[in-house]
Amino acid sequence: MRALTQRMTEYIARAPAAWVEGQIAQISLRPNSSVGYLTLRDPAVPMSLQLTCSRSVLMALDAPPVEGSRVVVHGKFEFYPARGSLSLRVDELHPIGLGELLARLERLRRLLAAEGLTAPARKRRLPFLPRTVGLVTARASAAESDVLANARARWPAVEFRIEHATVQGVNAVPTLIEALTRLDADPDVEVIVLARGGGSVEDLLPFSDETLCRAVAACRTPVVAAIGHEPDHPIVDDVADVRCSTPTDAGKRVVPDVAAELRGVQQWRERARRALLGWVTTEQVRLHRLTTSWAITEPLAPLQQRADQVTGLQTRARTALLHALDRQDRDLAHRRAQLAVLGPAATLARGYAVVQLDPEHPGGPVLRSVDQAPDGTPLRIRVADGSVLARTVGPPRPAETRTPATPAEHATGGPSAAPEQETSR
Repeated sequence: MRALTQRMTEYIARAPAAWVEGQIAQISLRPNSSVGYLTLRDPAVPMSLQLTCSRSVLMALDAPPVEGSRVVVHGKFEFYPARGSLSLRVDELHPIGLGELLARLERLRRLLAAEGLTAPARKRRLPFLPRTVGLVTARASAAESDVLANARARWPAVEFRIEHATVQGVNAVPTLIEALTRLDADPDVEVIVLARGGGSVEDLLPFSDETLCRAVAACRTPVVAAIGHEPDHPIVDDVADVRCSTPTDAGKRVVPDVAAELRGVQQWRERARRALLGWVTTEQVRLHRLTTSWAITEPLAPLQQRADQVTGLQTRARTALLHALDRQDRDLAHRRAQLAVLGPAATLARGYAVVQLDPEHPGGPVLRSVDQAPDGTPLRIRVADGSVLARTVGPPRPAETRTPATPAEHATGGPSAAPEQETSR
């Protein structure tokens, strides 16, 4: 054992000096001692390192460090064989200022955004009515009572599974991650609320820790971040699925308002009733219009109407046809009367006669001059009621005194023309 301890002492003594950053978990500085003992803890994981620091280094600071302060120390590692412990002998100690701390937080915020952990596309919607709500907060805190009171006032039947954790100090991040992991593994928990009241920037530093932010992003259950008040904006707000300004707001967001939902249901029922009543009324009016229509009450009426129209059209056509025939008959009678007046039969009826040279043919040439009928020429004389045959005896003698001749005697050349044959037509 002695050889092993000696080798460890020599090996650690050869190690170079190092810079270490962490959070002071404990300070022990006795009044009469020239050496102070500090415990430096990693804020993200349960790891710590023992520091030994001279009183002069601590007193050289403007403000002596306190438990919870973040510092950067420089020193060499030492192994104490008597106690079997390893410590870092500090020769420089520098507190991390607020400005530098905020700059680091901003760099971490940009890093997580570049990895897509804060993208709106990956944020999940909260369930409308979760069966069980997980709550991570400090024990007996105002944030716990605010979330429970507001959620149960809106939906009394909601159930909570509460995991208490440290929300400030060196142990905050590990306990928060443990509580978050347990709730995320519970299949009954449908949404997780991470709640804490307001505080200073240093008090809210655990909720900007990179390990906690990555744990929230890795949760399968939607996470609601309700850290501090409206001006407070830790990095976990960007990674969570929903950010609430206060724990009170988170209690209102995770469950619906039963009174508002009942009013909404009543409004929808009333709208559905009015819509159904309007539809039924419209259909009743349509059915009444159909059942009382002329085609239903008197199905033969359209046929009778069409038959009446056909009969009327037939009557009109017959009347028009009769009028047209009467008009044609009158025109024909008028034409016949004109022909009767102007035709040769009417002239013959007045006492005139037509003398033809060829007695054998009724349509022979007409006698137009005395030169055409010398003595002994056979003639056909046509009168109103028939025809007679005659023969000429020559022109009359001028010295003879005779009575005036009738039109028939003029046509036959005088009374001396003896008839040869009489025909009637």
